Amino acid sequence: MSKPLDRRRHPWRDDLAALSLRGKVDAPRYVEGQQQQIAAPLASLRNAPEPQAMLLTQGLRGEIFTVYDRQGEWLWGQLESDGYVGWLRAARLSAKPAAPTHYVSVARSHIYPRPDIKTTPVAVLSMMAKLRVVQSRGRFVQLSDGGYMMASHVHPLGDWQRDFAGVAARFLNTPYLWGGRSADGIDCSALVQMALGACGVAAPRDSDMQEAELFTALPGGIQNTTLQRGDLVFWPGHVGIMWSPSELLHANGHHMMTVIEPLKTALLRIKAETGPPGCVKRGTA
Repeated sequence: MSKPLDRRRHPWRDDLAALSLRGKVDAPRYVEGQQQQIAAPLASLRNAPEPQAMLLTQGLRGEIFTVYDRQGEWLWGQLESDGYVGWLRAARLSAKPAAPTHYVSVARSHIYPRPDIKTTPVAVLSMMAKLRVVQSRGRFVQLSDGGYMMASHVHPLGDWQRDFAGVAARFLNTPYLWGGRSADGIDCSALVQMALGACGVAAPRDSDMQEAELFTALPGGIQNTTLQRGDLVFWPGHVGIMWSPSELLHANGHHMMTVIEPLKTALLRIKAETGPPGCVKRGTA
């Protein structure tokens, strides 16, 4: 028997489904989606078309969102970057996508109205927001919408970082936010996803998906493995990055921020809460 499709990553509800899912799921109607692009710095994806509905994840500027349904100011669809499905406000989108050329490579950076750091910023973008750069202006790059950013804060797409643990450390002290995916607030799996993304590795959104799909499991488990920087340690509903053989870097709800702490301390605390780690995975990024 085939495994049921995960609705987190497949646009399928009881009343409709994406046209691409015809023959795979039963639905009263199938809809061909329309691609739009996130124009706001951040777009919150929720599990219902309500401002107080649970935050599932967040889309970043420049990401594509395929729309399948609309209820008032809310659109239901799917993020192209990791396939996540949910509701976001239509005002966060543009119906005229512009092909990005660069991505934000620091935790956060301002957009200025002119190439002058003394001007009042018009927006703040987080790491992995995507931009279309049209020209260089000294220390700045000019964006297709007329704004300016520091050239040292953006990299061309394809010019990836090398040390994903080091990239993740740029989020140290960032507040913990369930469903958060930015320097304003981030959760454990988004920290992994953002850091790997900056290194050119596409990672799924949630920790269970990452445990199933990323890298190679170490057969000895955490008790019989010599850990190294960049290893991923998974617990039920949680993931952390080894900063060193004895230190864990993770966004967590205990500290309510991203921290580096002794692995032994984290193991004891999390074991009391959810149990021992399930596995350790190692790869290259």
